Amino acid sequence: MNENLQSVLYLVAAVAFIVGLKRLTSPATARNGNRLAAIGMLVATVTTLLGREIVSYTGILVGIVIGSAVGAIAARRIEMTDMPQLVAAFNGFGGGASAFVAATEFIRHPGAIDTRITIVLSVLIGSITMTGSFVAFAKLQGLVSGNPISFKGQKWFDGVLAMAIATLGVLLVISPTSLEFWILTLLSLVIGVTRILPIGGADMPVVIAFLNAASGLAAAAAGFVIGSTVLIISGALVGASGLILTSIMVKAMNRTLIGVLAGGFGGTSGPQEEIGQLPVKRATADDVAITLAYARSVIVVPGYGLAVAQAQHVMKDLAAALQEKNVEVRFAIHPVAGRMPGHMNVLLAEADVPYDQLYDLETINRDFSRTDVALVVGANDVVNPAARTDANSPIYGMPILDVDAATTCVVIKRSLSPGFAGIDNPLFYLEGTLMMFDDARKALSDLVTAVKNV
Repeated sequence: MNENLQSVLYLVAAVAFIVGLKRLTSPATARNGNRLAAIGMLVATVTTLLGREIVSYTGILVGIVIGSAVGAIAARRIEMTDMPQLVAAFNGFGGGASAFVAATEFIRHPGAIDTRITIVLSVLIGSITMTGSFVAFAKLQGLVSGNPISFKGQKWFDGVLAMAIATLGVLLVISPTSLEFWILTLLSLVIGVTRILPIGGADMPVVIAFLNAASGLAAAAAGFVIGSTVLIISGALVGASGLILTSIMVKAMNRTLIGVLAGGFGGTSGPQEEIGQLPVKRATADDVAITLAYARSVIVVPGYGLAVAQAQHVMKDLAAALQEKNVEVRFAIHPVAGRMPGHMNVLLAEADVPYDQLYDLETINRDFSRTDVALVVGANDVVNPAARTDANSPIYGMPILDVDAATTCVVIKRSLSPGFAGIDNPLFYLEGTLMMFDDARKALSDLVTAVKNV
């Protein structure tokens, strides 16, 4: 392929990445942005393979067909509840691919010092991202416990491991040997496992965002290794956007990234025998339907329980039934609701809930005090008033949705079990809170019927 044409196509791909990423910032343009970025990646991949004559045209077409088929099947068959696991797996494959590219280049020829530096960085970040992402996948999939998993002296072990990795990295840059390279790779794979296992389910949205950033940085480093400008650009975009998202997520949890990566939070906090022991006001579908139908405004707070029950479409039906009775319905989205960044936005978008009904925490919070009913569906920690009132709570200081400020708060939940943080929720026992214990889909279906009959 002509070098000038190759440069033009790479520029087209880079512009597609940037414009696509920009369009992802709005729910109204996100789908088109995703398509545009995918087209850019296709252009970049084909241009690279043709330009360097790496494989034949047949090989390129076979790869495109197989990859497209796998992607299409996964996109259609993966349930919305499994989307966080899918994202975690994608991060792992991305990091692993970057590490393999760098390893191949090292085997072929270690190159000059600057090349060896980028090889070490790509293998280190890519290996950690790969194993760390698959541990996150296993936690989210329930293959291992979502609670923090650690062993005595683990932080010391990880510290020694990190120092060994740093030492090997320096030695590889100065005087590379195959033995040191493979030991570095192995230790990087190990620390990816040992650093993610101690992180609890409450921090998984942050972990996924951070690993996404890491996969981008690994790709950018691999781009320097093989001299691919378009890979550097795409990796840098993913890395930068992932780090920005990680920063937003940790602020939304009143945490620090170091605190999250240190692990140990979520799943076991507080005296478990005291959780759910106080009296609550139980409500039936008919009780809640009357409360909702005669309200002027309702704010819905979706949580992971909505995703687990796959109740987003029924939720939209309930909103439509209320709007037919001239009730204003809005959705309040907490940044860390669910198990991945933007989980609730994606969930509601799948049900075609209008974008103008979705509000983020900063925009909607002041309106709860002027709202008749706050309807919480499957959310827990993100509506826990202990974050404001209990200085001893592990979530103290975390910005929450102030649903307790509404005239009435209705909570749909299977039981009084704690959320990811492993602590009780005082919201459930307040005078103005009605508890409706049921599966989210069944509860919402009953409410749709009951509201229509009011």
